[in-house]
Amino acid sequence: MTPWIKRILAPVLGLAACMTAAQALAAQGSAAAEPPPLALVGGALIDGRGGAPVPDSVVLIRGRRIEAVGTTATLPPPAGYKVISTEGMTVMPGLWDMHTHLQYSAHTDLGYWNAKYQPRMEREIMPAIAGQLLMAGVTSARDAMAPLDPILRVKDRIARGEIPGPTLYVAGALLEHRPPAGAEAFRWPVSGVADAKAKVDLLADKGVDFIKMLCVPDMPQEDANAIVAEAHVRGLKVLAHGREDAEIRKCLAADVDEFEHLGTRALLPEDIVAGIRARTRPLYWTPTIGSPVNYRYLLTNREMLDGPEWRQGLPADVVADVQASLKNLPAAIRGSPNTYASDLDLYRTKFEQVRGAGAKMLVGADAGGPGHFHPYGLWLELDAWVNHMGVDPMEAIRTATAFAAETMGVGKDYGTVEAGKYADVIVVDGDPLRHIEVLRRPVVVIKSGRQVK
Repeated sequence: MTPWIKRILAPVLGLAACMTAAQALAAQGSAAAEPPPLALVGGALIDGRGGAPVPDSVVLIRGRRIEAVGTTATLPPPAGYKVISTEGMTVMPGLWDMHTHLQYSAHTDLGYWNAKYQPRMEREIMPAIAGQLLMAGVTSARDAMAPLDPILRVKDRIARGEIPGPTLYVAGALLEHRPPAGAEAFRWPVSGVADAKAKVDLLADKGVDFIKMLCVPDMPQEDANAIVAEAHVRGLKVLAHGREDAEIRKCLAADVDEFEHLGTRALLPEDIVAGIRARTRPLYWTPTIGSPVNYRYLLTNREMLDGPEWRQGLPADVVADVQASLKNLPAAIRGSPNTYASDLDLYRTKFEQVRGAGAKMLVGADAGGPGHFHPYGLWLELDAWVNHMGVDPMEAIRTATAFAAETMGVGKDYGTVEAGKYADVIVVDGDPLRHIEVLRRPVVVIKSGRQVK
């Protein structure tokens, strides 16, 4: 366990509650019950395809799917539809978080957290975090590491409508050479090519959606190669960390599909840039830059940690434990070389270096780490993309909606506001193309045709 996860910051004050996970579940109802038809009327529509917003839009939703899209001049709401006025607001696809962790809730000592809360993750922690993500407008998410059976059961409960949450795509346990003590439930050891293939097969047979592996510092190259090769045989992509140059080199050689995170300390060396450019098939990268950028802000202004949203659904004792753990967060921020972007100009250049080399960037918050709460994670990620990395807001939004769905192979059904697709839709008060921060608190959230907020 690294020193930075042992430090903590001053307690925060409780504020007024927003919709709880229990209320969201009541609104969501059972998966079998047909939701009433809805008509979103009057707002500007960003459909996720990258085109100009459509003013005075009308979106009709019947059952779980979008029935029709038009304008107030061309598509008046039929009788019997529940009309939701979106005048002065923006209608857009539900957001995708391509890297999150439902097993964590921003406690600063993750080793302590894992030891204490493993028995409560499936029934209390994960459902609460799932509800928080949904209330924040995240209608689809990839969980990049968790105890295998618990996360699969939570995924299934969400899919059946038993608990509120985003549609989940999960890795289950990640694979590495030598996991730290106490992490055996969600970090599995791999020793040798045969064991690597067997572990991938076990995960695939259980029904995971992708494979996550760590190959620094001591995983043999042949083991990394075997993990990727077997995953590809089973039709699964492989994600690996991209913070350390040694790991990037090893994983590029193993032909991984995607890197997670972006190291903050130095630019990529030319041999790695050349390796990215030389790829003959797509290489994806989820840089998770929101927390390193936002930690700069938290060093001088911690008010965001007082927000009520991160408490929703969590038991009172867990909330108190997380609050107490935040005492030394400034020291934790400064003490972690890959957590704090001390040189923002360098970090911005590195982001552009990866994009310029041809990697296809994805939006993921990596929420759940110290002080980085799920309800704010994806908004902060998009804020970092737009306001600190200079990404065009429409490109950022398309990356967090349509492109994410395409990457996961479900673009036919998700990711845009179009007739025939599943109705995962949010409404925000304002224009995210001008003020990306309006994504922080969506006014309306619709998941699979059912209004949950």
